[in-house]
Amino acid sequence: MKICHLTSVHDHNDTRIFIKECRSLVQAGFEVHYVVPDTGDFEVDGVQMHGVMRGNDSRFKRMTMTANQVYKKGLAIDADVYHFHDPELIPIGLKLKRRGKKVIYDIHEDVPRAILSKHWISAVIRKPVASAFEVFENACSKKFDFLSTATPFITKRFKKVNHNTVNINNYPLINELLDSQAEVPVKKVNSVCYIGVIAEMRGVNQLLHAANLVNGAIDFAGPISSENKEKMNKQENVHYRGILNRNELKNLLSKSAAGIVTFLPEPNHINAQPNKMFEYMSAGIPVICSDFPLWREIIEKNECGICVNPEDPIAIAAAINYLLENPETAERMGNNGRKAVETEYNWEAESGKLIAIYKSFANECKG
Repeated sequence: MKICHLTSVHDHNDTRIFIKECRSLVQAGFEVHYVVPDTGDFEVDGVQMHGVMRGNDSRFKRMTMTANQVYKKGLAIDADVYHFHDPELIPIGLKLKRRGKKVIYDIHEDVPRAILSKHWISAVIRKPVASAFEVFENACSKKFDFLSTATPFITKRFKKVNHNTVNINNYPLINELLDSQAEVPVKKVNSVCYIGVIAEMRGVNQLLHAANLVNGAIDFAGPISSENKEKMNKQENVHYRGILNRNELKNLLSKSAAGIVTFLPEPNHINAQPNKMFEYMSAGIPVICSDFPLWREIIEKNECGICVNPEDPIAIAAAINYLLENPETAERMGNNGRKAVETEYNWEAESGKLIAIYKSFANECKG
């Protein structure tokens, strides 16, 4: 059975799509193709990459020109199952269904709630746009063979429109970000880290303010605007490490005393399950995170970090200083988080759900 993953937005080495889903399917014995912007045609880890051009100069071109290229390239592959990852590819998914293909819609985020936080959309029309998109997305999702949803909150929403909805959490690979074979533990430095997109909605301004109150440093890594990078350059105890590959990320996490994920209370954040929170846990370091009910439940149940008001720099700084000044407590919390990943929050368990979906398609083909 031939499988084809489609995206017009993500990168060829995307963590969920390539590192986790595509590679897991190859290991399960399937033929896997991945149509993705801004890359060439090549094979890596058994996954056959197929590149298309991205409309970088405008969102509209990406949603039209790039999406059309993704459709044409994907159609030429003539796969048995198509698995797409972007809301803008919903029309492409419907076209493939009309051609008799099996189609999976992989829903990474709750888009209607995300629209409410899109500042490039006029505040006057955000709610009507979000409501209209939700009606559209629900109607189309009924027609797809399966929906793969990244969080329980998203799953609950889509179960109402398509009973073939499976929650496949974006949990980390157990050993990707922790060297379990290391004979000598890496010595911690007097700093904590923030990994991921560096933006106002994700609390960068509050973190920069908190840095002035910290008896150590904050390391940032990930995509950043020139404006935020300029702000960081003005602070001595803030370091921007660039966009890191997975090995570089592993190295930074191994040295950090804790990991930070203090997103602001936007509609799309409150019920999300940020990948970085679980990656910090998998690396064996404590988590400093927003005190949203869902996040607090995970952190407090596993005693693996500190929850704070993400809009309060003083509270954030206090949590950072506490972990820097109490390394034994930080180590205990980090070990607790690591154990939780080993027993529950790991991709190895989640991948079984994905493979089961594809095996059901294979059984249908045999039948």
